[in-house]
This record gives sequence, C-alpha cells and structure tokens, in this order.
Amino acid sequence: MDLAEVEATARAAHTGQTDKAGRPYAEHLHAVAEGVRLRGGDDEQIAAAWLHDAVEDDRLSHAWLEEAALTRRTKDIVLAVTKRSGEPPEVYAARILATPGAPLVKEADLAHNADPARLAVLDDATRTRLTAKYARMRALLGLDAGT
Repeated sequence: MDLAEVEATARAAHTGQTDKAGRPYAEHLHAVAEGVRLRGGDDEQIAAAWLHDAVEDDRLSHAWLEEAALTRRTKDIVLAVTKRSGEPPEVYAARILATPGAPLVKEADLAHNADPARLAVLDDATRTRLTAKYARMRALLGLDAGT
C-alpha cells in the first residue's frame, strides 16, 4: 500500500469516530502523520502514524494488519504503539522503545494529544488527568517536555 492508500484506509476505518473534544478522529490521524513527517520520519513511520490507533480502537483487526500490503516494519510499529488492555505504562513504553521507528510515532502522537489548544476544550478534570498521563509517558520514553 502506498501512503495515499494507507491514509484512505485509516480515514475509512475511523469514519464516524470522534476524539474527546468531539472532533473527527481523522484530524488526529492527520496531525500525527504530519508530526512524524516534520520530525524526519520515513514513509513506513508515516504509514504507521495513519494506522496507529486502528487496531487499538478495534477499527481494524490484528488479522487485517498482518495480511495488509505493508512492510513488516510498519506493522511492527503499529503493534508496538497499540496499547493492550491492562498493560502497565512501563511495559507499553518498553515495547515502543524496543521497536525501531516506533518512538518517533509515539512522540508525534503524544505531541498532538498534549496540544494545549486541543486540551483547552476539555473539562478541567479530564484535562488534568490527560496532561499527567501524557507527561508520564513522555518521561518513560525519555522525551523532553518541549516536543
């Protein structure tokens, strides 16, 4: 699959889904893919950015991912950034760090999730909870607070 096909697949998979602020979920996917590109990511990482939440959100199955015409590296990145139910953050972060290409995708995801403009529309309790959650993951990944 080329990047246009990956983007179309991701957009279709997340049709009707919204983020915590009620915005179309595809806006988040686009922002993460663009964040990866701006950070120097390659096409495999950009493809993974488009798909980074598809398996986690049950929009696409593990079987679909394994059978998709994607590189093994792209598939591995998607699987690395896919949170597993009940998984401790430390285990999740370790898997990301151990997977070539995955830390950059997660960094772009966290950067968009923690965007002050995006958080500003949430209620205080949710904003506080998410800000702490994202800061903790950044720390576990060894990322500075300014990205």
